[in-house]
Amino acid sequence: MVNIRAKVPGSIMLMGEHSVLFGEKALACAVDKYIVVELRPLRERQVVIESALAHYRSTLDQLEPNSNLTFVLAAIELFASQLPSGFVLTIQSEFSHQVGLGSSAAVTAGVVAVLAAYAERDVDNKSLFENALTVVHKVQGGRGSGTDLVASIYGSIVSYSVKPCVVKTLLGQPDIALFYAGYKTKTPDVLRKVEQLSHANPEIYQQIYHLMGQITLKAEKAVVENDWQNLGCLMNHYQGLMDALGVSDHTISDIVYRLRSSDKIQGAKISGSGLGDCVLALGTDPDLSIPYEQIAVAVSEKGVTLEYF
Repeated sequence: MVNIRAKVPGSIMLMGEHSVLFGEKALACAVDKYIVVELRPLRERQVVIESALAHYRSTLDQLEPNSNLTFVLAAIELFASQLPSGFVLTIQSEFSHQVGLGSSAAVTAGVVAVLAAYAERDVDNKSLFENALTVVHKVQGGRGSGTDLVASIYGSIVSYSVKPCVVKTLLGQPDIALFYAGYKTKTPDVLRKVEQLSHANPEIYQQIYHLMGQITLKAEKAVVENDWQNLGCLMNHYQGLMDALGVSDHTISDIVYRLRSSDKIQGAKISGSGLGDCVLALGTDPDLSIPYEQIAVAVSEKGVTLEYF
């Protein structure tokens, strides 16, 4: 009985927040903060989960619900009938689930990877993504573009479209940093707020999403050409549209404009759905001091990796 370990990078959105849900392209990247999921087979049909969020014990044939492990349990349910026996699942993270580095997506990708390997199913990137997205949609009632999953699974910077599903890995190592607002609004809650705001002027929101898509296309070209100055300008444009959607706030704006005050910062925008969480900076300035937590990150060239031991 072989143990299986998956190492999964976190992820951040570069471009395409909100608009990806309306048919536009998104850009995201894997980052060098990792989640490690280990599976140790058991002879009996028990399921034991050890993580910072919960210590869990149940049976494979009748999983007890746990609100802190919804993605993990949904993944186990997806594979339960194909698994030879029970297991101990250990989940360790290099970053807090409260910070927007795609922790739920990374955990989901890691759990799906080790369970697929345990069930002797395909563990190629395409299969991993399809199964992980099925899990996310089950938990979130069909919501979720899967952009963070794509980044964590494929690694590097990815260009992604939902329908038709197109994933393209881009080469490029931009100098990036994240700054945490100190609080986070759950993505489904942000999406509900934007939906409510759009009711008064739906045609304007459609035009905002289209403009976001145009900026993302230009940003993809800038990444391919390593044109970081232009990428920074495009990030600033996109931030303006995020403000127009209603997902920027006083703290986010304060971080953005403090960052832009430095000549060494080429662009700054929300990374994620908004109303808190993180601001992404293109470029770094060690002499710039701002009263917010900085999270040092770099692009991770590798996505999910599996190890048998």
